[in-house]
Amino acid sequence: MNHLLYIPELFGVSIEVYFILIILGICTFFFWRWLFKKLIKDNKKRKIATWFTTIFVTPVIYVLIILAFFFSASYYPSHDFNQQKWASDSEKRYELSADLIKSKILIGKTKNEVTELLGEPDGWKQENYWTYYLGFKPSIMSIDPDYLDIEFKNDKVITVGQHES
Repeated sequence: MNHLLYIPELFGVSIEVYFILIILGICTFFFWRWLFKKLIKDNKKRKIATWFTTIFVTPVIYVLIILAFFFSASYYPSHDFNQQKWASDSEKRYELSADLIKSKILIGKTKNEVTELLGEPDGWKQENYWTYYLGFKPSIMSIDPDYLDIEFKNDKVITVGQHES
């Protein structure tokens, strides 16, 4: 294979992971050594406790950092539906969509009432199925925008949902 940047692997793990673990390990080692100096008076027991704690805690810290990254990258606030916010920023409608769905504000409304509240559909507009663009919901793997789905029966909303295109 022809790679622009070759990153070697060791036991199926990229080499940079080992460097990160070494840096984390050094930091945690000095932290535990400092803490155990205050708590454990016996030098031999202190060294053993420092090494074992460092070896077991370092991978846990690494996993927690990765999880924090994924959580922060996919976090977005959820707000109560506000007609003015909906109309003014179509890229952040996903923040309002959960309330629209959960509160069932649209259920039972006519097509004219939905149009008054949300405006004309900017996605699909079929006789009994409309979609509204919600923007790109923050996510690690999200490459497609989300849409609000509204289904009508006898000119009244019967279901409201959301999907990623």
